[in-house]
Order: sequence, then structure tokens, then C-alpha cells
Amino acid sequence: MKLRLLTLFLLLANTALFSQKITGKITDSQSGEPLSYATISLYNQADSTLVDGTITDDAGVFEVTAKPGLYFAKIDFLAYEPYLIDKIEVKKGGAKIDLGNIELYTATATLDEVVVQAEKSTMQLALDKKVFNVGKDLANSGNNAADILDNIPSVSVDIEGNVSLRGSTGVRILIDGKPSGLMSFSGAQGLRLLQGNQIDRVEIITNPSARYEGEGVGGIINIILKKERRQGLNGAFDVIVGYPTNYGGSANVNFRKDKLNFFLNYGITYNDTPVTGKTYQETERNDTLQIYDSRNERNQKGINNSIRGGLDYYFTSKDILTASYTWRRSKGDRTSFLTYNDYLFSSDNLTGFSTRTQDEEETEPNSEYSLTYKKTFKREGQEFTVDARYQDNWEESDQNFEERIFLPDGTANGAEIFDHSYNYETEKRLLLQADYIHPFKKDGRFEIGLYSSFREMTNNYIVEHLADGKWLADPGLTNHFIYNENIHAAYAQVGNKINRFSYQLGLRAEYSDVTTKLLQTEDVNPRDYLNLIPTAHFTYDLPNENAIQLSYSRRIRRPRYWDLSPFSTFTDNRNFFSGNPDLNPELTHSFEIGHVKYMENASISSSIYYRYTLDEIERIRRVDENGNSFTRPENLATENAYGVELTGSYSPYKWWKVDGNFNFFRSITDGDILDQNFYSDTYGWRSRFTSRFTFWKNTDLQVRWNYRSRSQTTQGYRLPSWSLDLGVSKDILNKNATLTLNVRDLFNTRRWRSITEGENFYSFHDGQWRTRQINLTFSYRLHQQKKRPDRRSGGEGDGVGDED
Repeated sequence: MKLRLLTLFLLLANTALFSQKITGKITDSQSGEPLSYATISLYNQADSTLVDGTITDDAGVFEVTAKPGLYFAKIDFLAYEPYLIDKIEVKKGGAKIDLGNIELYTATATLDEVVVQAEKSTMQLALDKKVFNVGKDLANSGNNAADILDNIPSVSVDIEGNVSLRGSTGVRILIDGKPSGLMSFSGAQGLRLLQGNQIDRVEIITNPSARYEGEGVGGIINIILKKERRQGLNGAFDVIVGYPTNYGGSANVNFRKDKLNFFLNYGITYNDTPVTGKTYQETERNDTLQIYDSRNERNQKGINNSIRGGLDYYFTSKDILTASYTWRRSKGDRTSFLTYNDYLFSSDNLTGFSTRTQDEEETEPNSEYSLTYKKTFKREGQEFTVDARYQDNWEESDQNFEERIFLPDGTANGAEIFDHSYNYETEKRLLLQADYIHPFKKDGRFEIGLYSSFREMTNNYIVEHLADGKWLADPGLTNHFIYNENIHAAYAQVGNKINRFSYQLGLRAEYSDVTTKLLQTEDVNPRDYLNLIPTAHFTYDLPNENAIQLSYSRRIRRPRYWDLSPFSTFTDNRNFFSGNPDLNPELTHSFEIGHVKYMENASISSSIYYRYTLDEIERIRRVDENGNSFTRPENLATENAYGVELTGSYSPYKWWKVDGNFNFFRSITDGDILDQNFYSDTYGWRSRFTSRFTFWKNTDLQVRWNYRSRSQTTQGYRLPSWSLDLGVSKDILNKNATLTLNVRDLFNTRRWRSITEGENFYSFHDGQWRTRQINLTFSYRLHQQKKRPDRRSGGEGDGVGDED
């Protein structure tokens, strides 16, 4: 044993004495911005065996170690061309080798003699987040932001547009790292107004640091919009045609000369989407069984416009001021035809049926003004950023309803019923944020920041019934709702790296002041609370491009505006949905252990996660003795959720790449409401598998399989579903343009089916909010780029690298 320990000690001492550090920094060739999470692989020059590897930090800096010898390095990053550094010589007793600043070039431009495989990458794995390159995924062409999120591993979008991450609906959705007015009134359904061709990438952050808002118990989804900063005139243009009706066009253009960079994004779409649904329900009342089945056929027509323009002014290369304005307008018409068949005791005993039509006109404009100043300093990684945004949004909805009741033989049973509802909502919001990063020692970082949000929302809701030729307001449904929300936060976090071990500790304090008011009834509900949100991340870099991380964060889910609004939807006069003004926020403790492994032609990420939630918010459905259902959110006692997630990509050949995701989760929810216990213990799993082939050099074929297993809910369970997506693309016009044809849900199997049960009812629902969609997209790229240098030579231990 002593001999073995001595041998081990000598080996470790030999490694420590003769291994040498090799460092450098990776940046974008045009903007000069550091590229975090780029992959660096160090190989032995003699036999090309992998010696060491790592990924860059937030400042784009990396460090690998090697014994004396001759090596070469390969650098890879999502949507950038691979970069090779030859002849890196490590000498015995030599100084640290600094490769200096290494510029990577985007893979969108054409190289005559090289086929760039890196531009086909769609997914980038890191310990604390996953990045998905939207434009390289053929399934996303011609779709909106909600469709794109539904294509991302571990993310699911249900029939009502609600987004969940790893089975949790408590997800915070940001656009360019900030809250957006798109989600103000309709929640995540507003993402359907954002065209997919305006999105550059999507970041999935399951356990955020203190730098991010505490909102989002399930994590954060950050949608990054396209924006160029390259010199000269650059642009991308898309034209879309699809069936069912989906027409659109977009332009993303920038022009940079010297200190000024102008950018402009415009998109327009017109679509006519069919939506179908059916429900079967049984209700018991005094030993009497009432049954109904309903069918709903709806068409949603809409035209959406979006324009985003602004400029960057470079006072110096280290001082940038960005001003921008975003305007979106959605104009929609919805028509629906709803049929109810009523039975007594059995579905063979029809007692009557009714029809109800809806005709709605809706207008929703959104405006956002933003001003951002960023200053970087001489010291690498030191920067100061201040951001101010003002959002001004409103929505107007005018709906007319007509209902007819019939006897079993089709004879009219009474006069027609006419209803009308009018809804006018407004939102004004001011966001202020300042962040400062101060590096210390070699790899240390200290960060502090302030955040404030001032938000006011109003909802004037009127429901009227026609009686004796006059429209009379319904006092039980008509009211004016006012929502005021002020949130103030401050955070600090510190991190450092000691050899292969790194840590980051943070604390965020958030004060919330929320007041709701009903003007007609003079009901006022003020609430304020202070939350401390600690975060901790510990990472250890293992040999051969392995890393493992342990993380913890405390998260909060505040009741959102529509969660608190007491107004009931009036589309269906038997099924009502409303908010709950008495909701409390959820508080979650989130733990995660993650591992990532990089290989020459593959990468794999795995994680085990656990969440403990107090005051879990769930939508609870109740049915009265007449068979009418009422659904609203309630606070349950606790939720214990845990799971395992595996994500990976593999490219066995240059022409073939596969990636997949598997997520297994279990959630145990418990709580009592009005002496009724709601308990569920659900298991579920979701998976996606994508295979992409490149043939004939300029043609790609992609196939994606999606599956969601059966899972239990608080009052029932969801049935399994699966779908298959197909896409093909071809580069044309000297690779300056691309034609993409994709079919979403090839076999038309993507449906949302669920069973809900209560003390006196049983209900089955089957709905499809998006049928099979076929899109053809023509994309044209206009680029002006400076000439690329040849492959670099690494030099010797003095750290000086020369270009060939």
C-alpha cells in the first residue's frame, strides 16, 4: 500500500511539475464580442489523440494543460467555422503559452474549397444552459415562436399555448434577456405573434444564477432575436407560403459604417388556422346521470405586422450606445361553431341539442422603446451595462354570440339568444436595470446589479344580453379590473476558478408590491412581500473534455395578471375559466447535478434535478349540478418533482448528424381546498429524436420524431401523443439562397387528449390547435465580410502565434 501511494504521489508530482498551461480568448471576427461556451480540443500532433479540452467562460477565455510535446488545437462553436491552430510546442520548463485573441467567422458565407460542417449545428450544450440555433433547424422554417419552442427538447406547448419546461408550467419567458409585452395579455399565446425567422437562437436555463430574475420556478427560456453588427450592408430575406393558409415575408438588415450601425427587422404574416375540439362529460345529480358531448370548430384568421429598428453608436470600441423601437400589431378575426348534444342516463337517450356561434374581432398593438449603454474596460471581462425600456400595449376584443336550442327532432325550443362581450385591456411598463462585472485575479468575477419594474394594467370587461330589444349589462360579469405591480431587486454574485474547480455564489433580494382593484365592487387586494433568492453553482472540469456541476437556486412564481383577473371567459356558456385574486406566489427550491462530455464528433449532457415547491399553483375544475364547469387557479400545499434528462448529438459522418433528448420526471402534488383533497403522483417521459442528412453537397434532409407519454394530473391524466416532422432544404444561387420545404406533424397525430375527474363528474377532451402544416420558405442572404486569414500557427512556449 505504501508503495502504491508513493507511486501515485510521484505521478501526480510529475504531472504538476511538467504540465504547462495553454490559454487564449475566442471572439467574433466582426463584433469583437467574446464567445462563451466555445469548445477547445487539444490533440497530440503525432497520432491525433485527444489530450485535453474545455469550453470558454463568459469572457471567452479558455485554459488547457499539456506535457512537453507538439500539439494542435481545434476550436468549434455553434454556427461558426471550425478553427485549427497547428504546431503548438510545449517545452520543458517553458513559460505559459498564450495564444492571444482568436477570431471565429460565421459559417453563413461561402468558402469555395471547403464544406463547412459546423453551419449545420442546431444545438450547443453547456452545464448551465442549452442553446438552440433556430435557423439551422429545418422544422422551424415558416413557423412562429410558439411552434419553435414546441420543437425544443424538454419544452412543451399545450393546446392553450401554455409553455412547460421539464413538466413544469412555471417558466419565465424572456426576449433578448428582458420581459416582453408579447406575453402581457395572452400569456405565452402571444408568442404566436412572433415570426420564427426573426429569432436567432433560444437559450434554456434550468437553474439560473442571481443575475436573472427570481421569476420562473421551472427555469428561464430566453429568445434571442436576430441582429447584425458586421461592417457594410448585410441582410437576410424570407418569403413563406404554406397550407393551411400561411403567407409571410421578413427582412433582417443592417448597415454598419465606422461608428454607426443601423439595423432593421420587419415581418408580416397572414394565416387562417383551423382549430378543432370535442368534449364528453358525465355529471351526477341526485342519482341522475346527465351527459353531454360537444364539438367545436373554429377558424382563426389574422394578419400580424412587426417592425424593429435601431442603431448602435460606438463612441469608442469599448463604449456602445444602442437605441431601438419595436412595434407589433395583430389584427384577427375568429369564428367558431359549437354544438352540444344533451342526454339523460345514457348516450342513447337524446333530450335536446344546442348550437352556439361566435364572431370575434381582436386588435392588439405592442410598442417598446429601449436604450442600452455598455462600457467595457481595459481589463479583460470588466464591463458596465445600463438598460431602460418602456412598453405600451393594449388589446381590444369585440365578440358577438348567437345561441339556438332544439328539441331532439330538430324543432326550435324557444327564441334565439344573443350575447355580446367587449374587452379593453391596457399595459404600461417601465423597466430599469444596471449591471457591473469586476474581474479579479486570473479567473475571478464579482457582479452586482439593480433592477426595477413599474407596471400598470387595466381591464374593462362588459357582458351584455339582448332582452326585449335592449342590451342589458350582466352585473355578475361586468367590471373594471386594475392591476398595479412594482418589483425592485438587487443582486451580487462572486465566482472564481482554482485549477479545475470553479464556483459561483450569489444572492438576490426582490421586493414585490402588488395591488388589484375591482372598481364596480370596490374590492381592493394589496400584497407585498420580500424574497431572498440564493444561488450556488460548483463546477469541476474532468480530463478529456468532461465537466460536472452541482447547482442550487431558490425560485419564485408570482401570480400573473391573468391568474388574478376574476373575469370569466364567455366563449363557451357551459365551461368558464377565470383567475383568482387571492392567489399566493409559489416558492421553489431547485437542485440539479449536471454533466457534459465533449468529443470530436459528439457531445452529451445529462442531469438529475429535484424541485420542492410550496403553494403550488394548479388549475382546478369544478362542475355544478347543472353540468357547468368552472376552472380557476388555486394554491395547493406542496409539490415534489424530480427527474433525469439526457441530451446529446453525434455526427458519425460529415453528411449525417443525429441528436436526441430524453426526459423522465415524477411529480407528487398534495393539497386541500374547501375540504377536498387534491393529490397526484405522476410519472411521465418525453423524447425527441432528430436525424439530418446532407447529400448532393447543398441539400439537407431532416426527420424528427416526438413523443409524450401518458402522465397524471391533479384531477386526472393526459393521454400519450406522438408526431413526425419532415424537412428538406437546398442551397441555390451560389449558396446565397435556400429553399426549405417542411411538413409539421406529417401524419396529423399531434393532439391534446385529457381526462378530468371530480367528485360528481367525468370529462374527456380531445383537441387539436394546429393541424398538419406544410410550409415552403425562400431565404436570401446578403453579406459583406472581410477576408479570412489562413490557419494559425501556435508557436512555442513564449506564447507568440504567427499567421501563415
